[in-house]
Amino acid sequence: MTALTNDITQLRDWIGKTESVTDSIDARQARLMQVTLDRAASHGPGDALPPFWHYLYFNPEVAASDLKDDGHEKLGRFLPPVDLPRRVWAGGEVTFHAPLRIGQSATKVSTIRDIEMKEGRSGQLCLVTVKHQITAGDTPCLTEVQNIIYREMPPPGTPQPPDRPAPDDTPRDAAYTITPDPVMLFRYSALIFYGHRIHYDADYTRDTEGYPGLVVHGPLMAALLAGFAADQRPGQTLRHCTIRALSPVFCGQPLQIEARHDGAATHTCARKDSGALAMNVTLDFDRDA
Repeated sequence: MTALTNDITQLRDWIGKTESVTDSIDARQARLMQVTLDRAASHGPGDALPPFWHYLYFNPEVAASDLKDDGHEKLGRFLPPVDLPRRVWAGGEVTFHAPLRIGQSATKVSTIRDIEMKEGRSGQLCLVTVKHQITAGDTPCLTEVQNIIYREMPPPGTPQPPDRPAPDDTPRDAAYTITPDPVMLFRYSALIFYGHRIHYDADYTRDTEGYPGLVVHGPLMAALLAGFAADQRPGQTLRHCTIRALSPVFCGQPLQIEARHDGAATHTCARKDSGALAMNVTLDFDRDA
């Protein structure tokens, strides 16, 4: 593997790097996701994959010897060799061109689009922007722009930043509460073949990364929010969504999933029991003919 560095000139050599993965959109994998979310296992061939369930597929087959101590793949193969240990999924945006259907063979092409070094409130950080394009045959299905942040580990004993209060007077059209538990997080990690230990190893999460508890996956929260919005829009087609991760959610922490409709858009959020927002997802729909 390439030596780690924070030299932006060297890191920017990774811009334009690509990789391609072909996978079968397997029905069993989708049904396992359904039961992980406590739903009936009903998905079968021809069904459209719900939004953000593409994370169940196309995951790299990384050997155990190629993993870092935190469970991620060692950097320097596809992702740039950033010399900052903590990784955070910060959101991005997804454009839906056509349904990705169960039973199809599809290909995901990923490209490093940009790399920036910045100074944040907690020290140096690196923002890596990756573009993913998924096609089934000759049909484009979705384009995702994903933002990944690498940053320094907090010194031992550093308190978790306080939640920022959110306005509580925004009208809601629908809401429900979910409390992610350790089994849900473990099953989801297994489904997306994702080894980051903050989602299942409480000792590592607390002692090394300084979080007070297991961290709920950002893509899992995005799937909950986008799926809830789609359920509120029967007979309409999701075309685009933007995702902004605001603060981490910890296992056992109740989440209020809220939706508010505004014309062709639905604004969803995950609100913590403190009232603070953990994630915002805005979705744009077309009405089917």
